[in-house]
Amino acid sequence: MATWTDLIQQNPHHSENYAQRWRSFAAEGRDIDGEARLIDALAPRHARILDAGCGTGRVGGYLAQRGHDVTGCDLDPVLIGYAQQDYPNANWHVGDLCTDPIPGGEYDIIVSAGNVMGFLPESGRLAALRAIAEALRPTGRAVIGFGAGRGWAFPDFLSDAARAGLELQSAFSSWELHPFSPDSDFLVALFIPATSLK
Repeated sequence: MATWTDLIQQNPHHSENYAQRWRSFAAEGRDIDGEARLIDALAPRHARILDAGCGTGRVGGYLAQRGHDVTGCDLDPVLIGYAQQDYPNANWHVGDLCTDPIPGGEYDIIVSAGNVMGFLPESGRLAALRAIAEALRPTGRAVIGFGAGRGWAFPDFLSDAARAGLELQSAFSSWELHPFSPDSDFLVALFIPATSLK
């Protein structure tokens, strides 16, 4: 599976095309806030939230507009530029989840939506999950969602998450919390820090 960096190298306009696609969805009246609504429902008011792999900031920006203290990070400076332009009331950073420290300390909730996990290089997957685990408060939660067929089978992902210090609390097949089954083609996993990290 191609990483995000691979896609940019193959097409220098990839990031701009991606950003414009989401703007088109919003202009068409499509619902682009489903992930963010779930996170808002899970979060205490004025929570510290990390949008890990934030892209153009659509999830974190929605949450910041509802009064949360939001930090977003993404390895793509073009997408971070859109996030800064569209949602100036959040903190946006260029950074690679696989190699760079997560900015901002401990978080109540870390969300990773939009198939971010499927774009990570295989060599950096465990490091990214460890970074997420280490950035959670002891009472924090991480919510990670991505689709099947992206080179990281769900059982392997869940095993790696456990190795990284994340304890699975619940699994769903959609951001609307439909039940997850072995045949599901999408996973939304809700994690807490493993007991040994608390």
